[in-house]
Amino acid sequence: MTIVDSRSKVSIAPIGSAEPVAFRPRIGGRPYVRGKFLYADQQKLYLRGVTYGPFRPDALGCEYHSPAQVKRDFRQMAGRGINAVRVYTMPPSWLLDAAAQYGIYVMVGLPWEQHVTFLDSPRSRDGIERRVRDMVRGCAGHPALLCYVIGNEIPAPIVRWYGRGRIERFLHRLYQAVKQEDPAALVSYVNYPTTEYLQLPFVDFHCFNVYLEDRSRLEAYLRRLHNLVGDKPLVMGEVGLDSLRHGPEKQAQVLEWQIRSIFASGCAGMFVFSWTDEWHRGGVDIDDWCFGLTDRQRQPKPALETVQRAYGQVPFPDDLDWPRISVVVCTYNGSRTIAQTLDSLEYLPYPNYEVIVVNDGSTDHTPRLLERYRQFQILNTENFGLSHARNVGWKAARGSIVAYLDDDACPDPHWLHYLAWTFMTSNHVGVGGPNLPPEDDPRTAHCVACSPGGPNHVLLSDEVAEHIPGCNMAIRRKALEYIGGFDEQFRIAGDDVDVCWRLQERDGTLGFHPAALVWHRRRHQVNGYLRQQKNYGRAEALLELKWPQKYNAMGHVTWGGRVYGTGMTKPLALRRWRIYHGVWCSEPFQSMYANPMGLYRSLPLMPEWYLLIVLLMLVAAPGVLWRPLLLALPLLILAMGIPLLQASLSALHAPLPKSSTTWRQRLCDRALIAWLHLAQPVVRLFGRLQQGLSPWRLPIKFTPTRRLAVPLPQKHALWSEQWRSLQDRLASLELALHRLGARTVRGGPYDRWDLFVKGGLFSGVRVLMTIEEHGQGKQLVRLRAVPRMSPFMRLLIGGFTGLTIVAAWFGSFGTAIILGAITALLLSRTFFDCALACGCYRQAIRPIQD
Repeated sequence: MTIVDSRSKVSIAPIGSAEPVAFRPRIGGRPYVRGKFLYADQQKLYLRGVTYGPFRPDALGCEYHSPAQVKRDFRQMAGRGINAVRVYTMPPSWLLDAAAQYGIYVMVGLPWEQHVTFLDSPRSRDGIERRVRDMVRGCAGHPALLCYVIGNEIPAPIVRWYGRGRIERFLHRLYQAVKQEDPAALVSYVNYPTTEYLQLPFVDFHCFNVYLEDRSRLEAYLRRLHNLVGDKPLVMGEVGLDSLRHGPEKQAQVLEWQIRSIFASGCAGMFVFSWTDEWHRGGVDIDDWCFGLTDRQRQPKPALETVQRAYGQVPFPDDLDWPRISVVVCTYNGSRTIAQTLDSLEYLPYPNYEVIVVNDGSTDHTPRLLERYRQFQILNTENFGLSHARNVGWKAARGSIVAYLDDDACPDPHWLHYLAWTFMTSNHVGVGGPNLPPEDDPRTAHCVACSPGGPNHVLLSDEVAEHIPGCNMAIRRKALEYIGGFDEQFRIAGDDVDVCWRLQERDGTLGFHPAALVWHRRRHQVNGYLRQQKNYGRAEALLELKWPQKYNAMGHVTWGGRVYGTGMTKPLALRRWRIYHGVWCSEPFQSMYANPMGLYRSLPLMPEWYLLIVLLMLVAAPGVLWRPLLLALPLLILAMGIPLLQASLSALHAPLPKSSTTWRQRLCDRALIAWLHLAQPVVRLFGRLQQGLSPWRLPIKFTPTRRLAVPLPQKHALWSEQWRSLQDRLASLELALHRLGARTVRGGPYDRWDLFVKGGLFSGVRVLMTIEEHGQGKQLVRLRAVPRMSPFMRLLIGGFTGLTIVAAWFGSFGTAIILGAITALLLSRTFFDCALACGCYRQAIRPIQD
């Protein structure tokens, strides 16, 4: 049977035949990047490539034989479904012409002396750049050009010799040189696991050479690479197996699962190393390696047929039994974007899905627009909020998987394929993917996308998520039914966070697929963005009431994983990055790690930092009565300057939209981004305060029936006739505290306490438990509770006490009265918080008995 590839318009040889059949060669337009994939002529371009050459040079120094041999090779490649080749040296123009004739894109390597200490002299650096520019001019604008490669596997000892910063800056210099010579070309650098820590955000897409012969290890490393490269496409620059050592059959077997795993992971393409066993390097022919799909006489090996079959079924095999998915779109007054969303859902290539649109009482033109989409199930409800609409959607769903999509988002064509594949190959109850701003968004929307507060995902590992945003979230229908759906108190936001936590609370796990992406429009007006952030602040307050154990003393979520996404404010506190090189640079997978910032170093990033600014203003204001208090002015200036510097730094590093072409536009965009970084915390703080989430809130709800207890160290002994483990009794105590409305924190692996009962912002009770064993299952449970005031609160009270004494000593009694009142207020509040925590603890210790 003949396989026809609809993307390349090339008829591929019947599987098993030695010669390709006739075909209609076609080369598309110049490739470009869109999200995690490459495109050409508005169609997704999956790179199904092989490496080619170099071969022994002829008398003229050409490393690619004759034009006739190259055409024979390219004709055979095209007939086997190969649409790209990678060359390591500058190809002659006739090779590019032959590639265009047979519909093959060429990844052009720009060779230079990267295996020596090339940065030692300006002359060496300038010479490399000059040669790179000369090579680019030789093929600039050619239709067969896929991209330029500005480097390939700079050795790890060389990188360590100079430090990653110098290498990164030099590669950026080469990138800019290529772009100046051929502005429309794509540029990449081919990395490898030993220097995976190189940070190259400027390249158009990322390439890695990876040789792993174990399927599980390759799939795990592919997930890691996707998280390293972020929102850029990932291409495997070299993958293969030596048939000389492993045998031709083993080579074919391994290449099949390598191709399947690479494309299923979300890669934009790959290159099998190599087309032929013939290979020349370093002035000699390489005879002890046989990685080719053909031998040196160009006779096919079994691997060629395997590669042809796998390349013909990209990104997934054709014979899979795909589960039914119900796509649910909830909308409220979404007439501006809902039509584009539904149009994008109409022709998805996924074979088994339905679309349900829930109109949540819209008052604009949305109902009239929905009348055009009779092929979808349209459900109209009163305006009960987002969570209610989501519940209506999943209850009407007939699929085993419910995929939620916002009314201002458009999915990638293979969005459902990647979601379904993750469900089919794991036990996750929910799966999400990235959401990226569309390139045609207006400039203001791009600036909003570079600002904080966006829909970011949180990963516990390279595969397991802690949170997936609701704009791109799929959940098994049975799991939704099991937890009772969405909590309808979350009318505007917070519903996705709540449902993720409830799914995990029931021992479910969340997955993440980097290629299951949607194009999510950001707010196109500043007022809309600030209004959204205010609603997010209110939702945070509702979440804190329901999930107090998830929040720290400042009222912020303590994520267990890492937050991924754009727009996060860059901190001034420098993080120390460490690279694990191994002994003598011997580690094959060298990764970079960073120490966590911690609470106090993260304070300038919190909205409550602005409350500190207000506090310093209040301290400095009495300076008109007593001049020493004016010493708080430098601290006030510093506190105000830190957010300004952070916002400026974030705006400076933010990627600007392509529509910003003049320096005035770029300046205005960066100024707007900086202003949004300053305004967002204030607006979000206002929403939090409106809903009662303030630093001075009571973590334990105080009622007349709840008794206070003197905040002194306490010991209790409880006798039990039934044996229970220490961990079980602590869990019972924790549950009893939560039922009383208390917020608790579990002790860490290095702490000498088990639970901390929060009484206030910086006050509470530390609880320690031990058990005496008395035989026959009888136990004596001993508890020790110690009131605890944080060092910050002690410092604050001590500071105000000292200022009060000094002011009174110098006769400024008015100032002393003000400062003394503040000190008394802090002391009384701390005493009350500790007393409330102690009382709640004493009320909760009963349930740990039988």
